[in-house]
Amino acid sequence: MTADFIVREWNAWAPGVSCHEDWRNWHDHQAFAQAEKAAIPITVPKILQRRLSPLARAVFNAAEGCIDSDKSLPIVFSSAHGEVNKSLEMLKSMQKGEEVSPTAFSLSVHNAISGLFSIAYGYHQEITVVAPGQDGIAPAFIEALGLLQEHRSEVLIVLYDEPLADFYPSLPFALNAPAICALALKVSLTGSGLPLRFCRTPAHRDDGEQALQILSFIKFLVADDKALVLGNHRHSWEWHKK
Repeated sequence: MTADFIVREWNAWAPGVSCHEDWRNWHDHQAFAQAEKAAIPITVPKILQRRLSPLARAVFNAAEGCIDSDKSLPIVFSSAHGEVNKSLEMLKSMQKGEEVSPTAFSLSVHNAISGLFSIAYGYHQEITVVAPGQDGIAPAFIEALGLLQEHRSEVLIVLYDEPLADFYPSLPFALNAPAICALALKVSLTGSGLPLRFCRTPAHRDDGEQALQILSFIKFLVADDKALVLGNHRHSWEWHKK
């Protein structure tokens, strides 16, 4: 598989890093302000704001920079683990014999954030939620490029994950992020922006799960590097600046 596309816009959020200049500086120092939470966009109705977890806030903050108020577009959300930390807290409550509210459960499922997003922004375009497992960020790009080939003019990709609770063993699986991070990319087949080529490679790599690959892709966006290869022992993919 080989495909050419354009990154029209991108926006990312992590603690203490929220604009392109911040990310360029982060590329040199790679440090996060761990205690900071993402600001909730003012367009989000107040009744929904209290339902946004720290991860959801990061997603809304990143996506807000890539959407137009007068135009909606298909969205591909991708998260390796979603709100799994919420699920763990519910399981702990159940172990103690406590009741779990239906609202808490509904906000812990894998498509919870995309659901809140569609409500907050009145979205009626199609939304896809990907759980890529060990395959990293590539499945989200494959899904988005498929939508572009079906004559969608633009597609929004939103990649996000957060550090897992200590209950889950991270090593040797390389699945844990150093901080909450969300990256939104508006892509198209034509127009102005950053032209990229996306293709399969025969390389055998171990770049970790999506949580780690998101940061690698942001480094690629802000650096002078011409190519980025990410993958695991099964599949590897290359993004090349044209």
